[in-house]
Amino acid sequence: MSPPNYAISPSDRRAFIGGSDARIIMGDDEIALLRLWREKRGEVEPEDLSTNLIVQLGTVTEHLNRHWYERNTSHVVTEVQRQVFHPVKRWMAATLDGMVEETGAVFEAKFMLPWSFSEEGAAEKHMAQLQHNMWVTASRTAVLSIITGGGKWIEMVIHADPLYQHLLITAEKKFWRCVQNGETPRLFGVEPPRPRLEAVRVVDMSASNSWAEFAAVYRRTRPAFQEHEVAKADLKKLVPEDAKEAVGHGIRAKRSKSGAVSFELMDMEVADAPL
Repeated sequence: MSPPNYAISPSDRRAFIGGSDARIIMGDDEIALLRLWREKRGEVEPEDLSTNLIVQLGTVTEHLNRHWYERNTSHVVTEVQRQVFHPVKRWMAATLDGMVEETGAVFEAKFMLPWSFSEEGAAEKHMAQLQHNMWVTASRTAVLSIITGGGKWIEMVIHADPLYQHLLITAEKKFWRCVQNGETPRLFGVEPPRPRLEAVRVVDMSASNSWAEFAAVYRRTRPAFQEHEVAKADLKKLVPEDAKEAVGHGIRAKRSKSGAVSFELMDMEVADAPL
């Protein structure tokens, strides 16, 4: 078997491992892994994705996705479709959907179907690609901007995970060695980290009966709570500074060693009994 030809343009995807390759290398699909290996060795042509509707929807909605993110966050996305190579590991590269100018975060635009969509599932699906691109660009965060087929837009912030990145680089290095020497690669078998999702959504809870019930209780009791807090503050002011306890009208105030005053309710008959 002849070795692959590396005297090719850096824009040729056979010359490096990119973010979308990282997802396959860290995944659990052995057939996809072997096909990627053969593509990198120049033994098969890259898969034709022109007839893959989901991929094409992602391509044609990328500009809208970026515009929607900028409009809703007031952040600017730059470096669109810029190809970046790792400064040391030149076989690692990232073709960026963009970089967030204000934060330095990697920007990744995705289109996903709504049927079984979850933020945790989306983050897990794209974790390898995001961690790869963060490593290549030395970024500490990535923004995953998703438009779903259900007409929703979701923004998620994903943080760099040093342990997972170490395992990712190890797996990619082994895979690249297989590309160079012709050895058949094996699945690496690493679970993606559980994403720390940053709360960024506004959710309408009008359809929730439980929310309506507790909201009514909250609204009804809030004035009493506010009155309670004002009364407690005024009672504290009335407790003499040298008093360990103050008692009267069904209330006992206690001063702790640190000086903090707390209150407790007493039985009115006991409280009003003569000493």
